[in-house]
Amino acid sequence: MSHVKAAGSTKNLRDSNPKYLGVKLYDGEKANIGNIIVRQRGTRVLPGKNVRMGKDHTIYAMKNGKVKFSQKRQTRYDNKIVSKRVASVV
Repeated sequence: MSHVKAAGSTKNLRDSNPKYLGVKLYDGEKANIGNIIVRQRGTRVLPGKNVRMGKDHTIYAMKNGKVKFSQKRQTRYDNKIVSKRVASVV
């Protein structure tokens, strides 16, 4: 006879809330001052002209204009050249 009532595992019933990361304004779209362009973890997209980066790596517009994405070649610490995306407002 069992002394403990049979039950399923309750250790895996938790889940974290969604963080809603990603690009919020795409290339060619109109951006106003303070509009969030990209929400990200780490610097997947670098800030360009008229754009700043917040402490959680969020990229937002500093001026009114159109969003422009471009590529930038960057040399890493191990001399490997990688291509990074750059977000600007022009």
